[in-house]
Amino acid sequence: MLLDDKKTIRAWTYYDWANSAYSLIITSAIFPAYYSAIVPEKVMIGGVTYLRSSLASFSISFSFLFIAFLSPILSSIADSRGNKKSFMRFFCYLGASACAAMFFFQKDNNGEANILYGLVCSVIASIGYCGSIVFYNAFLPEIASKQNQDAVSAKGFSMGYIGSVLLMLVCFAFILLNDQLHLNLGSLPARISFLMVGIWWFAFAQIPFNTLKEVKKEKSHHTLVILKQGYAELNKVWNELKHYPTLKKFLASFFFYNMGVQTVMYMATYFASDELKMETTQLLAVVLVIQLVAIGGAWLFAKISQFAGNKISLLLLIICWICICFAAFVIQTVFQFFILAFAVGMVMGGIQSLSRSTYSKLLPLTNDTASYFSFYDVCDKLGIVIGTLSFGLISLMMGGMRNSALGLSVYFILGLLLMFPIPKKAFSTQQSST
Repeated sequence: MLLDDKKTIRAWTYYDWANSAYSLIITSAIFPAYYSAIVPEKVMIGGVTYLRSSLASFSISFSFLFIAFLSPILSSIADSRGNKKSFMRFFCYLGASACAAMFFFQKDNNGEANILYGLVCSVIASIGYCGSIVFYNAFLPEIASKQNQDAVSAKGFSMGYIGSVLLMLVCFAFILLNDQLHLNLGSLPARISFLMVGIWWFAFAQIPFNTLKEVKKEKSHHTLVILKQGYAELNKVWNELKHYPTLKKFLASFFFYNMGVQTVMYMATYFASDELKMETTQLLAVVLVIQLVAIGGAWLFAKISQFAGNKISLLLLIICWICICFAAFVIQTVFQFFILAFAVGMVMGGIQSLSRSTYSKLLPLTNDTASYFSFYDVCDKLGIVIGTLSFGLISLMMGGMRNSALGLSVYFILGLLLMFPIPKKAFSTQQSST
């Protein structure tokens, strides 16, 4: 593929447009609100009593643990055979189907929700989303030159925020009309939203699938031993990192601060519902605020990085996240949470976009992009596992999520301390072996 081709880049960003509906509606907005509405505050499973928020947190941890172990194998096959798009398509369809299946997550005639069914669907959807992302990200250095990767990455995230907000507004309107006009449709508007996410994800993903191209490679002998080769590729990247100290230090910092970022994204709605007792319409409104602000945040910090550099921009973002954690510990009102949501939206878009593009720019010259992005993805997913697991455990042990939110600040502080010693000029220097 030609670098910086406008048609290719535009098509690539449409996958952000397609799958971000899952991130917003399933991960952050309607599903958490719906889950909190139909699931009792305390749930007994296997003789053990869980807080519903802790149970949701643990299910998230499980899904990301699964994909963290799976992605190295998949990326190894994709790199050796040149079929990243095939795997991207498989996981896309898996995730979209699971979202559509959530339509059947509801209370039975006895007024009890099929909790395990809902959580299994959410886990499978998460696996589909995460499995496709590693291959999607691996296309970035193949379609954009290093100097344009910040802007292209930001464009992708912005497209994702815009697309997901459009679908969210449709779903929100349906739910609001049901409440305001007393249509007595029960859970149907929320469940139709899940179905629409699946259709949206599947439909718009066809744009990048029909446009992105890759060079097919002959099947190499070593791919016959899939499991061994998959982790061999991961180990290879790990060993190569010692030759690229800047990349290694950045990954260490990313591992910790992203642990906090992702946990906030996944657990914010549960926090608002359980700690502040926010109503469903308020929850959906606050999520919309976050998404709309995030559109500007992604572009703002892409511009800041052009003038101040990636390091300064990332340090500023991490400091903002530390302040957000402390603020979450003390807030008491819905209005205060809306202000906090504005801040979260501004830094959420910025840190996601800039982290992806910074890593892409720091990569050494290699044709093994999928393996390197698989390693990045494993760091991302293991961080989420630890973050959501620790969040759920702290909440379960202390009976609430405020202390969990405060605990997340530790991860951001560690990320800040690891980022700070990296020389600023290292972020703008072509990576070479030391």
